[in-house]
This record gives sequence, structure tokens and C-alpha cells, in this order.
Amino acid sequence: MPELLLELFSEEIPARMQRRAAEDLKKAVTNALVDAGLVYEGAKAFVTPRRLALTVTGLPARSPDTREEKKGPRVGSPQPAIDGFLKSAGLSSIDQAKVESDPKKGEFYVAHIEKKGAAAESILADLLPKIITGFQWPKSMQWGHGGLTWVRPLRAITATFGTENDEPVVIPFQSNQLTSGQTTYGHRFLAPDAIRVRRFDDYVQALEKARVVLDIDRRKEIIRTDADHLAFAQGLTVIHDDGLLEEVAGLVEWPVVMMGSFDPRYLAVPEEVIIATIRANQKCLCLRDASGKLAPNFIIIANTIASDGGSAITAGNERVIRARLSDAEFFYNQDLATPLEYGLPKLEESVFHAKLGTQFQRVERLVKLAAELAPLVGANVEQAKRAAMLAKADLTTGMVGEFPELQGLMGRYYALAQGEPQAIANAVADHYKPLGPTDLVPAEPVAIAVALADKLDLLTGFWSIDEKPTGSRDPFALRRAALGVIRIVTDNNLRLPLKVEADLLAFFHDRLKVTLRDAGARHDLVDAVITPESNDMLEITQRVEALSALLGSPDGQNLLAGYRRAANILAAEEKKDGKSFAGSVNPQLLKLDQEQSLATALASADAAVGAKVHANDYKGAISALATLRAPVDAFFEAVLVNDPDAAIRANRLTLLSRLRDTMRMVADFSKVAG
Repeated sequence: MPELLLELFSEEIPARMQRRAAEDLKKAVTNALVDAGLVYEGAKAFVTPRRLALTVTGLPARSPDTREEKKGPRVGSPQPAIDGFLKSAGLSSIDQAKVESDPKKGEFYVAHIEKKGAAAESILADLLPKIITGFQWPKSMQWGHGGLTWVRPLRAITATFGTENDEPVVIPFQSNQLTSGQTTYGHRFLAPDAIRVRRFDDYVQALEKARVVLDIDRRKEIIRTDADHLAFAQGLTVIHDDGLLEEVAGLVEWPVVMMGSFDPRYLAVPEEVIIATIRANQKCLCLRDASGKLAPNFIIIANTIASDGGSAITAGNERVIRARLSDAEFFYNQDLATPLEYGLPKLEESVFHAKLGTQFQRVERLVKLAAELAPLVGANVEQAKRAAMLAKADLTTGMVGEFPELQGLMGRYYALAQGEPQAIANAVADHYKPLGPTDLVPAEPVAIAVALADKLDLLTGFWSIDEKPTGSRDPFALRRAALGVIRIVTDNNLRLPLKVEADLLAFFHDRLKVTLRDAGARHDLVDAVITPESNDMLEITQRVEALSALLGSPDGQNLLAGYRRAANILAAEEKKDGKSFAGSVNPQLLKLDQEQSLATALASADAAVGAKVHANDYKGAISALATLRAPVDAFFEAVLVNDPDAAIRANRLTLLSRLRDTMRMVADFSKVAG
């Protein structure tokens, strides 16, 4: 079957937009093909700095004929209704419609619309220019006089269609005064001449000969492998950075790996600063030596095969990096000479939020909140207050001004150099954590107190001014802050009831539900243990784990079945009689051994569950519940709840009410599915 080859050749596409653009192109074309009746077998998109490419295989030569039945108004309907039907069905006269009868609706008009299929070339010639014109980029530009908005000027369009055995045809169309054809171009410097292509296979081969690796993932693998080999030969290892690797692969069509070096004296600067400097300014990878220390070397990824073996390229990169590291060294030494707390007055000049005050006012709130939290998490109160006071001070330093991503981290370096205790320095660095689902959470008490204070102040502050996340909009990262609180509490096994307003507590519940479900917990079990008043995130988590373990066992499943039977009987009787069966069971009215056994087991289990829940031992509480399985089973096998004797009947219903209440101390089993 025929295949489509489409290439949009342009000036350099920004690396950050490339992968998304390739997928968007594939989605737009394949969706349009399916809508037009051209069902394909496979599609794959590719991108380099200067081209978006797409191959769609297994396309039919033409779309199929279709026959559609369109139901119209009843016979005798007003003329406007008939005119609308004729227009929608493409009929010129009502005589072209058929009349059909329905026993309930009477006679009505029906149009049988037959559409002949069209040649794939014709369909493609119609839809491809529309897709190009309507293609969305994060940022676009216009050029020339064609009116097309595109990320960078388009230079050529290749669009061929045909089988592997025949000469493919060019899909004819124009876009922004460009006419589609079958001409592309190789590497800008190494093979800039025009290349005539026929179909995807020879297109890939021709590009490879012209020093263009079409697949971005293959370019990434070439860079990774060549960098590792070059480093290994020097006794070094590469500090891999997936984000940087993705970016660099989007900057080159023919990656060539080289190694440069810098003056070892710059290693006195924190390694994070060196890595950030080299990454930001030259897009180079850093290296470690055999001992794990940062090496005075870096990996360059060039987009050409240099005639001098890369000497000039390496020297140019070394020259720029030397200047940038010299700047970093200056900032670092200047910052070290100024006590960290001297930057606090400058925070009064920095507005945190128009309705929440300055950064300095925020620091004052953090100090107060950290002091309140410190005893609850086992932290030294004075150290927590000191750490909270210094937490934002590095925002005023030259280094953080140059590299904002190093905030907190530079604060730790400066705090340690200026004699602060390790716990305070670590808290300054770690109070922003966790920054994402894979980031570690603070584990030291002082850092925990400051990190919680930072996130709780953020949440309560924005809640107080009614700036809450809506839909996908969360400009102040409040969802991340709530998830951070939850992870800090649960990962450190902290019993920390949250004293926040109900609306914010419900927000925490929603975030916790997402966390637990992502970890594999059943949604119904999460709902079963959370109440509107549940303010202990660790308690909720432990209850879900314990309940999941119970219901994963035969005892738990049978006990759940017994609970449901009891709850259903109670619900029916309470509705019928309009009264509650809460209260004490009368031992004198327990006539059968099985109901006496259940009463005895319930008394024991109720006391044990209550004690275990009070001690936050939910596994123990679940174990106590599990002992009820056998007496509950025996009760329902031998006992008729609705005894003719009204007193015995009421006593047995009270017994079932006690069972329901005992189980509800752990969870609301009525919300458990299955």
C-alpha cells in the first residue's frame, strides 16, 4: 500500500519546541486522514533543528464510497423544517427523499446520501496546506508576503505519495508561496546541496549521507555513547543531564563530541555553580574523576566535522567558559565576604505578593511558624528560628541573582562558611524540598520544621486572599506545596494534625487521594477512611494501608460481606421502624450460642479496636477486627435476626448495630466497593 512522506524544511527550530511539534504534526495529519476515510497502518514523526518530517504507511489509494441515511421531518411539516432538511442532506427537492412509515411517528422523510470516494492524492492536496496553515507553535513569526505564521521561515516542502515499487507522485499544493515538491537539503555546512527524495527509506539514507541524523533519540544516543567513550579514555565519567541532552540533540543534526578543559583553580567554587555555569552558557556536560570529584574538563557537542580536529571549537568554548567561571568565582568570593543575614534588609525591597507583603514579612512569618512546628517534629526551637530567618537570605546574593536555580543550595554553602551549625545550613538548602515527585524530602528535624513552615505559610497565605488553584491553573504551585507537606509528614512518619480551615483541609484530602492512588491504593478505600475532619495525613495513610491488607485476605472479604449484610438489615429496619438500635445488648435476651459468641467477641474487639486506634496502631486495630470474621459468619448461618419476639428481634438488631459501630472506628465500610 502507498505511503506518505511529508517534510517541512525551515530555519532552525528552537530545541524546546521540537519534540512536541513532531508529535503535533503526526496527530494533526493522522486525525485528518481518518476523518477523510483514509485509514492508515502506521505513522512516525521526526525532527531535527531544520525540519519536521512525517511518514504515514499503509494508506489506501482512495477513500471508500459511503452511503448515509439521514432522517428528516415528518410529512406535512412546516416548510422551514423541510428546507433545513434539504440543505443538510444536499438535496434540491423533497422529491429526491423517500417517505418511510413508523407505527408511532407516522410518515417521515429519509434521504439516502451516497458519496463517492476520492483519490488519496486529492484528499492530501486539500488537507496538508490547511494543517500547515493552522499549525500551532508556542511562539510564531510571519515573513515575506504569504501570511503564514510559523516558528521560523519555511524554505521547502516535500510531499510524496506512492508505493515502494512505483515512482511516487508529488502531492501538489502551495503554502506561503512555497510549492510542494520532493527536494530537501542536507547539513547546513557539511552537505548543503539539494537532495531529490522519493519515499521515506531513500529519504533517510540520503540525509544520512548528507550528514543529518533524522531521529532525535538516535542523536541523543550517539551523544551519550560517544561522550561516555571519550570520558572513559581519560579516566573520567560524564555527569549525565537528560534535560541538557534533549536540548543539545535539538541543536545539532550531525553530533560530534569533543572534550575541553578549564583551570583547576576554579574547582574551589562549589561544583553546582561550575556545572550550572557551563550548562547555561555553553550547553556542555561536566565530568567527574575516578574519586567522584568534579574534574576540570567538559564535553562539547558540535554540529560539524572540523578540519582541524576540533581545536578551534574547543579553544573557543574554553575561552568562554574561562570568562564565565571567572565571573562565578568573583560572585562567590564577594558573597562569602558578606554575612548571610546582612541580606535580610534587602528582602524588604522585594515584594512576595501584593496582598501578602514583602519577602522580609514572609520571613518573619516563617520564623514564627517554624518555632511552633519545631517541638512537634523534634527540632531545636532556636535552630529552627535561625534557619527560617536565613532561609531566603541568599536570594539577595550575586550568585543566586545569576543562577536562581541555586537558591537554598548557595545559602547552605554561605551558612557553613560563616560558621552556622550543619543543621541550620542544611535547613536553608532543603526547605524548598521536595520540588517534585522524585525529589527527596527533608529528613533532619530543623529542615523539616522550616520546610513545613515554608509550604504551610504559602498555602494559608494564598487561601486567605482567595488565590486558589482552578482547573489546570496553579500559578503559585500550591498543589506542589500541599503534596510536599504530605510527603514530608508521611515519609518521616510524623503525627502532625493540620490546623487549617476546612476548605484548605479538603484541598489536602484531594492531594492525598492523588498520592495514595498513584501509589496503588484503591480509591474506595481512601474514601472509606477520610472524613471531612481528618487532619492527620499519616493517620489516613496508615488506615488505608491497614484496610487494604485486611480486605486482601479471605477473613477481610468475609467480614466485609457480614458487615454489608448487617448494614442492609439495619438500614431496612431503621427505615421501617423509624428508630435507632444504638445502645447496650441485653445478655438475658441472647438465646442462641452463636449470638452469645458474637456479643462476647464484639465486646472484646470493640475495646481492642478503640485502644489500638487511640494508640494510632491501625494494623493492630485491623487485626482486632479480623477476629470477628468467624463469629459473624456463625451468627448469620444460625440466627434469624427478625425473630417473632419483638424484644429478641430488637436485641439482635442492637447487636448488629454494635458490629457496625465497631467496624466504623477503623473505616466507613459502606464506601468499600466490591
